[in-house]
Amino acid sequence: MSSKIIGTHHWTQSALGHYLLEWEQQRCDEAVADIFGYHSLQLGMPMLQGLRANRMPHRWLALDSLQDAVPAEGVPPLEVPVALLADPAALPFPEASLDLVVMPHTLETSPDPHAVLREAARVLMPEGRIVVCGLNPASLLGVQRRAERGVYLPDVGWGVGYWRLRDWLRLLAFEIEAVQFGCYRPAVQTDRWLRRWQFMDRVGRLGWPMLGGVYCVVAVKRVPGARMLEPAWRGRAAVSGASVPVAHRMPAQAVQGSDPHSNRPEGRAIQPKEIF
Repeated sequence: MSSKIIGTHHWTQSALGHYLLEWEQQRCDEAVADIFGYHSLQLGMPMLQGLRANRMPHRWLALDSLQDAVPAEGVPPLEVPVALLADPAALPFPEASLDLVVMPHTLETSPDPHAVLREAARVLMPEGRIVVCGLNPASLLGVQRRAERGVYLPDVGWGVGYWRLRDWLRLLAFEIEAVQFGCYRPAVQTDRWLRRWQFMDRVGRLGWPMLGGVYCVVAVKRVPGARMLEPAWRGRAAVSGASVPVAHRMPAQAVQGSDPHSNRPEGRAIQPKEIF
């Protein structure tokens, strides 16, 4: 079988590309559905609509090439249109201005993946989320790509392994919230052979779950000393529910003036000005 590595722009036209893209689309939909905020950004790869399940009012798609902005044949129209052309390592956003950044294979298509990840950390707000999808070098697909035999994958780098990505995220003050691996079938050319290897997905999830062909990582940016502000009504509720101390009463003799040496008639109440 001859070797074939297709371009990233048209990789969904192959059976394997569609298989990988479908798994990643489901994971992204699950990951971003419950992430709230105001501003979200997807970096690259418009074939995977990573923000379509998100409900933020401002959602942007950034590409580094006009070629990727042209939809391939058979690809549905984009729900999030292309908003800008930008280098993933130099984004035109101020520091701590985004709530969500989705990076589908962005690290693999960049010559400096660590710089891209550092730039994403810069533009994210404290407690902001990042979703990273990538090819797993420690998998059957990774071994086939290195051997260059029967590989029908996009023309990207070898990929950033999960363990390396985890170390990079920790250095940038990220905390990993969720990790999923999938696509355990080998790289074959036709959809017929992919269906024959369908049992590998079930066996892989049970036998070697971290050796899937692709992974999806969700991480949150932690800033030391930062905390979420609570609504003002919570403080008022705590005060209104507190017990009210009972006021101390003055002794009866101080009020009635029962001092035998006093010239005041007994039973006369002392006025407040006379106490002092």
